Amino acid sequence: MSLSRRSGFPRLPNALARLVAEAGPLLDLTSSNPTKWGFTQPNAVAGLANPKGSRYAPDPRGALDTREAISRYYARRDVALGPERLVLSASSSEAYGWLFKLLCDPGEVVLAPEPSYPLFPFLAALEGVSLTPYPLVRADGFRIDLPALRARIEAEPRARAVLVVHPANPTGTLVADDERDALLELCRAHDLALIADEVFFDYRTGHASSFAGTDTDVLTFVLSGLSKVALLPQLKLGWTAVCGPEALRVEALDRLELIADCYLGVTTAVQLAAPAILDAVDPWQDTLRARLHHNRARLLAHCADTALTVMPSEGGWYALVELPRTRSDDAWIELLVREEAIAVQPGYFYDIAEPGTVVLSLLLSPEVFDDAVGRLVACVTANA
Repeated sequence: MSLSRRSGFPRLPNALARLVAEAGPLLDLTSSNPTKWGFTQPNAVAGLANPKGSRYAPDPRGALDTREAISRYYARRDVALGPERLVLSASSSEAYGWLFKLLCDPGEVVLAPEPSYPLFPFLAALEGVSLTPYPLVRADGFRIDLPALRARIEAEPRARAVLVVHPANPTGTLVADDERDALLELCRAHDLALIADEVFFDYRTGHASSFAGTDTDVLTFVLSGLSKVALLPQLKLGWTAVCGPEALRVEALDRLELIADCYLGVTTAVQLAAPAILDAVDPWQDTLRARLHHNRARLLAHCADTALTVMPSEGGWYALVELPRTRSDDAWIELLVREEAIAVQPGYFYDIAEPGTVVLSLLLSPEVFDDAVGRLVACVTANA
C-alpha cells in the first residue's frame, strides 16, 4: 500500500529546531501564544459550560446567534456585514481548505504573497492545489509588486484566486487603497476570486479598510476568527465573510454551506460562548494594542544608534529586525541561543529572501521582552 504524495511532507526537525531542543530553557522571542503572556479570559472559558450545549442542532453555516454577534463586531468597526454572508469554521486554516475546494479543481492555482505564512503551502498541497508566489517588495516596505503579480496571472492559465494578507504576516504591511483597487481590477479582468486574510486586522497601526466592507463586483472571501480577534487560540472558531456580486455570492455561499455540512467542525459549546466573547472583546484588544505599542517602542529604543534596524510595520504581532550581515542567519541564531539563551526566527522561515532578518514576537510581557531584546542587541553589537 502506498500513501498519498500530498501528505509526504518532510517531518525531521531542521538544524535550528535541534539546536533549540538541545539548549534547554530559552527566552523565547518567537512566542505568539497570547494565553502564555497574560491574555487569559476565565469568563470566556466559563461560557463553554452553557447547558444549551447538551443539545445538538447543527447549522452548516454556523449558529445564527454567533453570526449575528460577528455582524455586531464588524458594525462597531463601521463595516456593514449581515449574518447571511458569514460561514463559521473551526479555524481560518479549515476555512482555507474549504475555499480551495470551492474555487479550485486539483492542480489549479492560487497566487499567494511572498513573504508570508509558512502554513500556506501545506494547506494548498493537502487540497491538491498549487501555489504560485508573487513578491512583496522589501525596498518598498513589502508592498505588493503589482507588475509581477499581473505577469504571473497572465502566465498562469490555471489561476483561480489571489490571496492577500491584510496586514501581512510577518511584515505588518497593510494593503493600501490604490493597491486594493489594482488587485480588484486584476481579479475582475482575469475572472479570479480574491481571498483576504484579515486575522490581524484589529492590530493595525496605519489606516486601512476591511475587504469585508468593500462593495465590489469581484467575488471576495474575508477570513478571521477568535484566535487573534479575541486572543483565544484554544477556542476553535473562525469565519469567512463572502462579498461580491449577488448571484455569484449566493452560489458561493450555497456551495460553501454544503462543504461546511460535510465537516461540521465548530463545536456547539464555542458557538454558544462566542457572542458574549465578541461583545466584550474591545477592552482586551485595547490592552493588547498597548502591549504591542510598548514593546515596539522598547525595541526601537534598544536598537537606536546600533547596527540593528527595526523595519517599519503597520500592524500585526511581530517585528522584523535587520542584523549586520557579517554572519549567516543561522550563525546569528546559534550565537544567540548558545551565548544568551534567546530564541528568534530567521526571516527565511517566512520566505524573506534577503539574509540578515530575524522575526520577533511583540506579545511577551514587557519585562521579559525588554530583558531579551537588551541581551540580543548587546550580543549582536559585541559580535558584529
